[in-house]
Amino acid sequence: MSLASVSRFRKGRRIGPPSPQRSGSCPPSANSFMRPFAARFVSGGVSTWVPLQTLVMAVGWDLVDDIAAGEVYVVTCSQSEHVGQDTVPRQLFSSRGGSGRLSANRATLPAPNTTMRATARTDRFQAHAFHHVELWCADAAAAATRFFSALGVPLAAVSDLSTGNSAHASRLLHSGSLSLLFTSSHSQQEHHMDGATIPSFSPNDASRFVSDHGGPAVRAIAVRVSDAAEAFRASVDAGARPAFAPADLGLGFYFAEVELYGDVVLRFVSCPADNAVVTFLPGFEDVGVDSSGADYGLRRIDHVVGCLPELAPVAEYIAGFTGFHEFVEFTAEDVGTAESGLNVVVLANKTETVLLNLTEPVHGTKRRSQIQTYLDHHGGPGVQHIALASDDVLGTLRQMMRAAGAFEFLEPPPPNYYDGVRRRAGDVLSEAQIKGCQEMGVLVDRDDQGVLLQIFTKPVGERQTLFLEVIQRIGCMEKDEESGREHQRGGCGGFGKGNFHELFKAVEEYEKSLEAKLVCQ
Repeated sequence: MSLASVSRFRKGRRIGPPSPQRSGSCPPSANSFMRPFAARFVSGGVSTWVPLQTLVMAVGWDLVDDIAAGEVYVVTCSQSEHVGQDTVPRQLFSSRGGSGRLSANRATLPAPNTTMRATARTDRFQAHAFHHVELWCADAAAAATRFFSALGVPLAAVSDLSTGNSAHASRLLHSGSLSLLFTSSHSQQEHHMDGATIPSFSPNDASRFVSDHGGPAVRAIAVRVSDAAEAFRASVDAGARPAFAPADLGLGFYFAEVELYGDVVLRFVSCPADNAVVTFLPGFEDVGVDSSGADYGLRRIDHVVGCLPELAPVAEYIAGFTGFHEFVEFTAEDVGTAESGLNVVVLANKTETVLLNLTEPVHGTKRRSQIQTYLDHHGGPGVQHIALASDDVLGTLRQMMRAAGAFEFLEPPPPNYYDGVRRRAGDVLSEAQIKGCQEMGVLVDRDDQGVLLQIFTKPVGERQTLFLEVIQRIGCMEKDEESGREHQRGGCGGFGKGNFHELFKAVEEYEKSLEAKLVCQ
């Protein structure tokens, strides 16, 4: 078998020829040491990700330099052979990307359905999970109350005049590991900063932000890291634009920020491993949660989606300073409609628990892309939506839809959509669950690892900008080798590639309904 081409990836950026389209979700290698490496063999229309441990055992090359460089080799085979039914010749690739050599020795490939996500594991700092998302608004108390009522995420902590903070009013909604922080300014005077618990807060910046973008709108995507100061230093050394230098918040908490896109910052938060005193950040006072109060079951932030005028330079910037790898990418050909489209890239940390989705509009279509609509109404790049995860999305939605002041959801897909759901996921979802999805308009998608249930609200503010996604991921459970506890791998079930068409149609119909009202006026 001849090897036609080799593409090499370094530090999460493609530096060779374009790779074959990734499925975006593949089971990990059993050998965690080898997870950064995979070869994709394509032959006769059949493709598979092969753990490179298969090749390594045959080749015996030293991987130390490759691990440090975060390289992933993608190999395309000749079209005359069927992958998985033959063997591949032993070939040596140097860690410097030098020439290879063939050998008569051959290594047996796994079956064609053996797949693996190409995870370069080149993170420049240790990112554990989302810590919180902060939204700036004109009135933090009013915004938090509305979101609490609509989402059933209880008020957990406050920082305002009542706690000695004369700079800003902040309200924290918290459930599970989900934290949404709403912040507004007490004064536009920069010198009135006594007791500020968010050290980077600026009254002038907040006033300008709300004027430019409306509210609530996302100001900060916060990530829990092992060392906020080190994450800041590593990011800036790798090209990140600094926004706020590392600050000691007390009690072992540290805080720093770098620019992400538009007016949005990536915030680093580190805290002591044995913290059992502080619910959120030092200076916030806990609010006693009424056990009889609403809790609809939303538990964590799954991913955050940003809209950009141009995707490539921002993706390269973020991947460059974080070292995050490309989890998956979609183009308008994959997910658009006959009238509009978008391009998407998802960047992920090495454990795929921090997922940053980046989107750009496609121009030249019949209708203006919904991404361009966001950019026009928001006034530039920003966070379009936050995906909130539940372990029982149908139960969560039943409560959300009954809530006072409930958020409105996009129109459901046509009834025949669920015939396809039965074919795609009928072996995972019961008939009652499928009927529940149809009743509430939940979209269902599946990849080779798991099932994704998702539904989208209409914009939650006055502008056609920020909205929310409510999701549940099913499958992809694995046991932690150290703790022995089971957890779900990040991104299980993908990002609804099969649902984009229905989602786009729903958004287009919503925009058309608004346009029709404007015409009537």
